[in-house]
Amino acid sequence: MFSLQPVDRATVTILVDNLVDVFMPDQGPARRPPVGDRRGGALPAPLLESGEVPDGLMAEHGFAAAVTVGRDAVEHRVLFDAGRSPDGLVENMRRLDLSPKDIEAIVLSHGHLDHTTGMNGLVRVLGRANLPVIIHPDFWTQRRILIPGRDPFELPSTSRSALEDTGFEISEGRLPSFVLDDSLLVTGEVDRTTEYERGFPPHQARRGGEWVPDPLVLDDQALVFQVAGKGLVVLTGCGHAGVINTVRYAKKLTGIDTVHAIIGGFHLSGPLFEPLIPKVCEALRELEPDVIVATHCTGWRAMHALANAFPDAFVPSSVGTRFELTAGSAEPNVPRPESSRATEITT
Repeated sequence: MFSLQPVDRATVTILVDNLVDVFMPDQGPARRPPVGDRRGGALPAPLLESGEVPDGLMAEHGFAAAVTVGRDAVEHRVLFDAGRSPDGLVENMRRLDLSPKDIEAIVLSHGHLDHTTGMNGLVRVLGRANLPVIIHPDFWTQRRILIPGRDPFELPSTSRSALEDTGFEISEGRLPSFVLDDSLLVTGEVDRTTEYERGFPPHQARRGGEWVPDPLVLDDQALVFQVAGKGLVVLTGCGHAGVINTVRYAKKLTGIDTVHAIIGGFHLSGPLFEPLIPKVCEALRELEPDVIVATHCTGWRAMHALANAFPDAFVPSSVGTRFELTAGSAEPNVPRPESSRATEITT
């Protein structure tokens, strides 16, 4: 068991996600960029009377988040995943007035391109930064998606030699490990304990010169911290290990039973995964998180089901959203008001 030290304050900023909505209001811990935010400057637009348009945040099919945790006077800044395009991550950081040079460590949830390609932009901005990059050994594996009736789609993988040549300090491990200090924990390989979260069935890996089934995506890992008096915060990339498996594993690793927030991809999109939505909602009801932020690959049907089932806990994500999580007194273990409980679970 890992002695995860609580933090006084934390901020999770969504840097890359599938959606940006400039009219989305603040909600709970979520702080949205103001409408008309011009921190990114302007782009030429000759057909407009002004000749320019604000350089707004961009969405893409991928995920990345900046995580800042603070305890007493000490703060640490970690990047969790890097998005799909070479420059989407760093460009959104520029638009949000965040500096890549403040990053102290990088955690990559798994090796799929929609979580890793933004490392290219970081190299362009940082040069040889000598930052630690925490990955699972299967991160480098060549993969493809094989859906019956369609041509295989090979997923471009990260070049080990190219990434190592940039100066990043690569740290590979299957086991859980702390990042920077004992307040940030990377789960490593996640225990698969539910009977319904079976990974990614059409996923294959190239091993020994041939393509073989690789449904478990074993390099899928999460980032975990504890907000004092509130409980665990669990960040997932795609959640290929299963969001319920992942949260339960975080509880097992830390011995902390209370879950404050779950943020990240739940991978419940499409006909293979949508049948799992009611089971995931039911298990989330047992976990009783205060905040649910489902991003990226969660899927629109799952988003609607989660918003319906958890009307008080569910907070929609949008690129640029800053989730501010602060310490508080532990609440007595009493039933929540009816309005806060999970309600009808639908898909």
